[in-house]
Amino acid sequence: MKILIIGNGGREYSIARAILNEKEVHELFFMPGNGATSSMGTNLNIKDYNALAEFVKENGIELTIVGPEAPLVDGVVDIFKAQGLVIFGPSKEAAQLEGSKVYMKNFLAKYNIPTARYIETDSIEKAFKFTETLTAPIVVKADGLCGGKGVIIAQTHDEAKIAISEMLSGKSFGDAGRKVIVEEYLDGYELSMFAVCDGKDYILLPAAQDHKRLKDNDEGPNTGGMGAYAPTPLVDETLYQKVRERIIRPTLDGMQQEGAPFEGVLFIGIMVVKGEPITLEFNVRFGDPECEILMPLMTSSVSDMFYKAATKRLGEIKVEFSKQYAVGIVMASANYPYGNSTPAEIIVDDVCHTEIEAYTHISYAGVSRVDGKLYADGGRVLVCVGLGDTIKEARDRAYMRCGQVHFAGKKLRTDIAYQAL
Repeated sequence: MKILIIGNGGREYSIARAILNEKEVHELFFMPGNGATSSMGTNLNIKDYNALAEFVKENGIELTIVGPEAPLVDGVVDIFKAQGLVIFGPSKEAAQLEGSKVYMKNFLAKYNIPTARYIETDSIEKAFKFTETLTAPIVVKADGLCGGKGVIIAQTHDEAKIAISEMLSGKSFGDAGRKVIVEEYLDGYELSMFAVCDGKDYILLPAAQDHKRLKDNDEGPNTGGMGAYAPTPLVDETLYQKVRERIIRPTLDGMQQEGAPFEGVLFIGIMVVKGEPITLEFNVRFGDPECEILMPLMTSSVSDMFYKAATKRLGEIKVEFSKQYAVGIVMASANYPYGNSTPAEIIVDDVCHTEIEAYTHISYAGVSRVDGKLYADGGRVLVCVGLGDTIKEARDRAYMRCGQVHFAGKKLRTDIAYQAL
């Protein structure tokens, strides 16, 4: 099958890697891809979605998979479907579940899906007044897309008011912060759950936990994610069932009622408070780095799952996972997440250890290729993934792999998966 993957990060690299490991032979295209995906398929530079749809048609590409949120919010799925093409991802309207936090919170309230007490407003006075009714810490969110960084957990009322002021003035996130959500802080433990949906049916993948803070012990600023592990032992079948019944089913039914059936990946950020799952947020695509650890755990066909979901036939298949655990460690560039870094050549030692060879791999993200050499381009550069029969074994192997990767200014956390260990 010919498959196009839209995106350029570790998430898209991991999806491609899983597809290439299947028995069936596939030909891959990436738009735009990165310096490492060029060795897996053909990188394209066709930024206009109508022109990209034409390319897909002319070249007989049978399936397109959309990785990141921005193209989904921009309506790439609608453009492709209007041309009769098979594409995996939600429509522009359904993508509002991530594109607008206000839309998402109001949807949760309308369909009685458990979420934190909140206000959505563009009025600084209303936001301040609601803040006074909450006990610190207080959560302040920008309405629009902010690359995973639009959430502030304020430790005091004054800090919350500063965050609100800076968002509403446009100082923090520009137009994405012109409306804000202020909500109560929930005290529990956080989970990432992913449901692959076809509008009516869905498949729930193993629950993961990611690590948002830059530094060990969950200190430093929020990032797009510095590491993750799955499945997490913090979830039992009772909790999965609560998520299915209270969150996923009413969401799919609600989106049908809204006239925007949800097809694609529903990423549910959950806070478990005293055994009860509360919805923190929805995203409409795989998390990154969660995707990097979920893909290698799938033992059934990844491409078939995406194709069946995109053609409303999920009910026909059974998705299977290995009994192993996966841990992913993000290696970021020197100035992440504060600013750009000078490109640095990536040196990867030859693997001489059979255990590292068999149970680890690298998923590349922020890299470019110059004269055959890979360079760290800034941001999150790559993810070292380890597999094992226990979380500790998977984590130890992932860190062994990290020890073989070198570039100037590399930074990583040394405590990924500490919650489970």
